[in-house]
Amino acid sequence: MLGARLVSPKVAHHSLRLPADLPLDSGQTLPRPAVAFETVGELNADKSNAILICHALTGDQYVASQHPLTGKPGWWQRMVGPGKPIDPERHFIICSNVIGGCMGSEGPASPHPEDGKPWALRFPVITIADMVRAQAGLLDMLGVEKLLAVVGGSMGGMQAMQWAASYPHRLRSVLVIASAARHSAQNIAFHEVGRQAIMADPKWKNGAYGAGEGPAKGLAVARMAAHITYLSEAGLTAKFGRHLQQGDVKSFGFDADFQIESYLRHQGMSFVDRFDANAYLYITRALDYFDLAEGYSGQLAHAFKATSARFCVISFDSDWLYPTAESRRIVQALVAAGRHASFVELNSPFGHDAFLLETPGLTEVVDGFLKAVEQEP
Repeated sequence: MLGARLVSPKVAHHSLRLPADLPLDSGQTLPRPAVAFETVGELNADKSNAILICHALTGDQYVASQHPLTGKPGWWQRMVGPGKPIDPERHFIICSNVIGGCMGSEGPASPHPEDGKPWALRFPVITIADMVRAQAGLLDMLGVEKLLAVVGGSMGGMQAMQWAASYPHRLRSVLVIASAARHSAQNIAFHEVGRQAIMADPKWKNGAYGAGEGPAKGLAVARMAAHITYLSEAGLTAKFGRHLQQGDVKSFGFDADFQIESYLRHQGMSFVDRFDANAYLYITRALDYFDLAEGYSGQLAHAFKATSARFCVISFDSDWLYPTAESRRIVQALVAAGRHASFVELNSPFGHDAFLLETPGLTEVVDGFLKAVEQEP
């Protein structure tokens, strides 16, 4: 049976409310939105060691600390920590929950300033650029004028590129992992399946569900469909194959006979315990709208013209959600713009999720790139 709970709204997150209303690409404004964030390490005397980590679709600000809902370690502890490439002993590390999210930043589950009830579908549709605009406001409040690096995988990589376009003089380097400069028709299609699963759930109630009473089954199915795109056929075959849950016994019914079925159901059930269904609608829509070249007459290179930042782009050979061809398109645009760009395709059986896992070579590439940037005058 798929899960029946939704994320609790009562967790106390560390957040700041921006001092002014946030203008949005839609033409609307978000009244002084809250931005939830976590920091690790200390800002040095000349304020030159700040690194902003941007999270992916289902991520959050808990990049290196225990998650308050799941109790699990931070989602990128492989990369962030003492002696690791992003090191709190060298860096001031910032990670914020995107606006539209559900981990303390202003989103559809947040109280509306006029009546205190959840925004729900009154929340304005947002874009990746809007998320970055809110992050820039947060950095202003933290006293960070320029970043040593903006780092992100997947949707985080899109935010990192948007930073280079929107705030070209506020960063020294950009690290883009398993990402793309636009969402493809296939990407949009998978998101639409997920959104329709949520909206078809009777408990969605046109977005006006109560806390703990939302469309958990629809959200779980959305997560299951999306999770398939984060994996690879080779990885699924190696891990699950056609293995049955009960040895060689089939139920001749519709229970989870296969191990892969059980795995996906578990992914769906655990997801609804930490994520809001409306937030999923809004963030996937922001991803679908993302096309960095769109604001530059369709010329991706023009988006990078104004920055002098150094770039590193990493892809994985088994990633079919954002395949290497998308990373090569980014690199070609960077070269055309005259930017310094490094590129590597890493071998991994893990598909898109490789940037979150123990992928050979990834730590070394990230570490080498950041240290090279630090050593530049």
